[in-house]
Amino acid sequence: MYYSVFRWFPKSAFSRLLGWLASIAFPGWLLRPVIRAYIGVFSIDMSQFALPVEAYPTFNAFFTRPVREGARPVLQDPRILVSPVDGVVVEGGRMDDGRLVQCKGRTYSLAELLGGDPSWPSYDGGSFLTLYLSPRDYHRIHAPCAGRVNRFRYLPGALWTVSPAGVRGVPNLFTRNERLVTFLQADFGEVAVVAVGATVVGKIRVVYHPIVSNLRGARPLAETLAEPLLLRQGAELGRFELGSTVILLTRPGEVDPHPLQAGDPVRMGMPIGRVTHA
Repeated sequence: MYYSVFRWFPKSAFSRLLGWLASIAFPGWLLRPVIRAYIGVFSIDMSQFALPVEAYPTFNAFFTRPVREGARPVLQDPRILVSPVDGVVVEGGRMDDGRLVQCKGRTYSLAELLGGDPSWPSYDGGSFLTLYLSPRDYHRIHAPCAGRVNRFRYLPGALWTVSPAGVRGVPNLFTRNERLVTFLQADFGEVAVVAVGATVVGKIRVVYHPIVSNLRGARPLAETLAEPLLLRQGAELGRFELGSTVILLTRPGEVDPHPLQAGDPVRMGMPIGRVTHA
């Protein structure tokens, strides 16, 4: 039903419009009540964040707000993998025969998720963890381990919602929607951090390249960085300018994932797996 109802809705144009509105520096007397109402509706604990409501010049600045020092401790332990985001587990487990679980009774293609990247077979048999960022969550993405960003792929696509309604109702949701895939080379191997766009996502940005998602006329891009960027564990990798989902992929034999279940909450920096060899 959801798919049929929203199939023809102009999701990309609508998301660009909201992203544009969120970037406007409205007068404080207008912007601050909107932010306070948002905080109230979504029960956001502002004690976790570095700045007060009055400090944000735009709604987007508030949405991408930084956490305060010490609010998301990271162990800096090369033997563990940490959550790259705050959110809730949608699905997780092993990738078998090039398929990932979207929800009960529905799977999708690993090769399509990674846009046909030549490395995709090396991830088959490894683990995946799909994390949904709700409107109340912290929306920056961090490195799950120390490593070098050597390359990335940007895959334009649709902007279906990634809420539970979208996950249940849209076939191949995570391969339909636009994605920005970061490949992080670690001492133990490689992980792929897949940032998935969604309805109302104005943009996805990353720290290692000026690329911005959700632009009119965008084309797929696969690029190897001339100068790989070294990131410590927990360092900022990117951000969503209005919400979405991250899918974390690891290769077989490199990480033993913790037994997380659908619906489990996670916080950035929380251990989610153990490296099998450092």
